[in-house]
Amino acid sequence: MNSPYNVPELLKEHYNLTCTEFKSLEGYDSTNFKVTTDNGTFLLKIYQEEPGLEELLDAENKILLLLNNELPGYFSNPIANIRQELTTTIQTNEGETIFLRLLTFLEGSFFAESTPSTALYYSLGQILGKMDKALTGQYYSAVAAKDFDWDLKLYQCNLRYVPYIKDPKQRKWAEYFYLQQKEVVDPLMPALRKSIIHGDANDWNLLVSDDKVTGLIDFGDMCYSPLVNELAIALTYVMLGKEEPIQWAIPVITGYHEVMPLLPPEVDLLFYLIGTRLAVSVSKSAYTKTLKPDSDYITISEKPAWELLEKWVRMNPRRVSHEFRTALGMPPTIVDNTDMLLSKRLKVASKALSISFDKPIHMVSAAFQYMHDDLGNTYLDAYNNIPHVGHCHPRVVQAGQQQMARLNTNTRYLSEVYNNYAEKLLSKFPAKLSKVFFVNSGSAASDLALRLAQTHSRKKGILVMEHGYHGNTRQVIDISHYKYNRKGGQGKAEHILEATLPDTYKGQYTQNDGTAGKQYATDLVARIKASDLEIGTFISEPIVGCGGQVPLAKGYLKEVYAFMRANGGVCINDEVQTGFGRLGDYFWGFEMQEVVPDIVILGKPIANGHPMGAVVTTEDIAASFETGMEFFSSFGGNPVSCAIAHAVLNVLEEEQLPEHAQKLGTYILNGFEKLTEKYDWAGNARGQGLFLGLELVKDKVRKEPFTELAAFVKHKLKEQNILIGTDGPFDNTLKIKPPMCFTQANADELLQAIDEALGSWIDA
Repeated sequence: MNSPYNVPELLKEHYNLTCTEFKSLEGYDSTNFKVTTDNGTFLLKIYQEEPGLEELLDAENKILLLLNNELPGYFSNPIANIRQELTTTIQTNEGETIFLRLLTFLEGSFFAESTPSTALYYSLGQILGKMDKALTGQYYSAVAAKDFDWDLKLYQCNLRYVPYIKDPKQRKWAEYFYLQQKEVVDPLMPALRKSIIHGDANDWNLLVSDDKVTGLIDFGDMCYSPLVNELAIALTYVMLGKEEPIQWAIPVITGYHEVMPLLPPEVDLLFYLIGTRLAVSVSKSAYTKTLKPDSDYITISEKPAWELLEKWVRMNPRRVSHEFRTALGMPPTIVDNTDMLLSKRLKVASKALSISFDKPIHMVSAAFQYMHDDLGNTYLDAYNNIPHVGHCHPRVVQAGQQQMARLNTNTRYLSEVYNNYAEKLLSKFPAKLSKVFFVNSGSAASDLALRLAQTHSRKKGILVMEHGYHGNTRQVIDISHYKYNRKGGQGKAEHILEATLPDTYKGQYTQNDGTAGKQYATDLVARIKASDLEIGTFISEPIVGCGGQVPLAKGYLKEVYAFMRANGGVCINDEVQTGFGRLGDYFWGFEMQEVVPDIVILGKPIANGHPMGAVVTTEDIAASFETGMEFFSSFGGNPVSCAIAHAVLNVLEEEQLPEHAQKLGTYILNGFEKLTEKYDWAGNARGQGLFLGLELVKDKVRKEPFTELAAFVKHKLKEQNILIGTDGPFDNTLKIKPPMCFTQANADELLQAIDEALGSWIDA
């Protein structure tokens, strides 16, 4: 066997053992050999000298002696050399120093090759608990000083490996758990019990016989760390490849707790620590693949880690904690305080502030397309389009945190953050749209857009879209037919003219090949000419969300814009819901109509939920606004908002989310089309990208709205922990506008749930 070391000679000279056979074994920080001698089988470990290594090996020897005294047979025992030393120091002919250690060799099958069973996993928890109990109070400065990036308390050392994760849609999961560790675990770290731990109870370091763990090998990852990290690491490996990971974690925790009682805060942190261990594992694997690109082992071993990480993102931390606590007889994490919270809400807030569902949901956390309530439920979010690139996306969160820690002020000072974001945002628009104003909401953006338009056109009359909605300020409600024409509204103001919604499903004209758009536009122009109002502004969304996700008839805007401009008018396009790639092939909704507006309103997804809005316009209109009166928004365009919004654009590009929205949106829309073929009351599927609607009707001929069924479906899906909305003038359209990271598996879940809900209406 080729080896740089003469193993038989080393054994004879230093241990007086005659080697009959030796075999090389894998090792991370040592060269390892399984050696067969005339006096038994041993493990020979050879180390190259490093600063502090001798002290560390001495500590490991003492720990193994202690463990063998407390738990004989479970751990390798150090063997002394002929000079009664547990570590042998050798000076080589090349002038280098090496260290030898000889350990008893533990025989047995590996945990990785065993058949999972509750008894086996309980046994694992027991041996880990007994080991940690024996190590309680032990302290060696060499172990405590160990700088080791597998130690979970030093997880930040692995952040440098994150960029090596090629798929940005996976990379965000690792980044998410690094962020959760920083925000949730790190503040509690000083109060956690600390001890020397094995630190790597993985399935290839555990030996088993039948349904019992019989040995634990390889103390190379030993460290001084929070005690709970021992269990978190073991649980991570136990759950790999499991369909129901929590089910397999519980016997391990139970076994451990019976020997080494856990504290409630430690149990509550297990969810996050497991997520961090997975993040560390996939980050290091990604880096290692660059060094060993042809290693099948790395690819195979990281696959279950990614699968568990994806499941873990969806898990509700409170549910995991609750199940672990319940198994250990601890006070539960989950307590239903919905009624108390609702009562307090009604005391401090007006009833005008609506709450979804008869039994409201108390949300406490979220991750990408998932939201978590205080009762331990995970909701698939197919409704919230404001967290555009996903709830709590780590890139977006970190951008805000970092800028907030550095500077946040108003726009009266020069800012590279402002300039860089403005340039990046404007690069997404046609060259004509070259000026941007930042505000702090879509409503404020709509309000400013009207001021810009009226200042430029010098005309007060405003043409608005039927069922349109543009925000909550007084002036903006006046242009929102969805508000002023409904219950509680004050009716149409004198300076407003309404355009009939160019709906090709239920409207007067239905041929959506450009014919209907032109007919609707011709009728509108006639009404404008017949009106006494001097119309200077036209505002519309490209898909009227509050109208029931109704796309404007093809070619409609091209005709209306031409008329408005010929008569000195200004055309405003509201992209608050449809912009930033949500429509897939169209980064902006106005591109569907092959037009370029004079003013574009942005909000909602612009900063992933951070309060921000913007108005993009032309050089001429911006110049008209320079009347001498300063425009100032206290928070609009502040560095924190710009940093967050810039991160959103970067994520859209890195994760190719517009392209994803096109592909997945087509998939969902096709699913909706199949539902219209299957059910008489599924009337019309429509929309673009991930901004979709399914209108429910009582009769496909008369197209009478089926409001009761829409409400029924929405609540049925809520019972299955799926969130959708309903909208339209009769609230009979199912509204689908999820975070852009929604997956095909999510889409299948959604489509199946809607299908089942529609099918169950007969029995309701």
